[in-house]
Amino acid sequence: MSAVDLRALTMLIVDDNANMRGILAAILKSAGVRRILEAGDGVEGLKLFSEREIDIVFTDLMMQPVDGLSFVHWIRNSQASPNPYAPIIMMTGHATRRTLDEARMAGVTEFLAKPLTARGVMHRINEVINNPRDFVRTQAYFGPCRRRRIDHDFVGDERRGAQPAPTALGGESEAAYDFDPEEVY
Repeated sequence: MSAVDLRALTMLIVDDNANMRGILAAILKSAGVRRILEAGDGVEGLKLFSEREIDIVFTDLMMQPVDGLSFVHWIRNSQASPNPYAPIIMMTGHATRRTLDEARMAGVTEFLAKPLTARGVMHRINEVINNPRDFVRTQAYFGPCRRRRIDHDFVGDERRGAQPAPTALGGESEAAYDFDPEEVY
């Protein structure tokens, strides 16, 4: 990771588990972050996000009364959102292909599986700071470009409709089903 001074950044942690907020805050403090705001649910998170200038958001997926996906959707799509381009790192203890896809479609910037590690947190911060992605607006989506891998062998105009590569037996490649949230997002 490039030497980035995190002291000037304000980070918002939105998680209904106070212990998880404390663990993440301790990791961020040890990395030099001095301004950390905490919210116990999505409603409180939306209030803080609206009132303060936030540089990076960490949010849990499953919360009540407003879950992480609704929270992200509001940040990305609401006219009242002060910064729809804010980097959002989604955390969850329920990392599955489905939750990853839902998070991507909501507009998260990075995905972080629990249990959290300092290395994982710092890697995601590094990604949003040193490798920011362009934002895309379509009729059904607004958020960071969801393409993580560049296919240098692709020939054509539109990669979005490309089918998975068949295997020698005629089925889809097994690699299409491998899933490790630490590698994918």
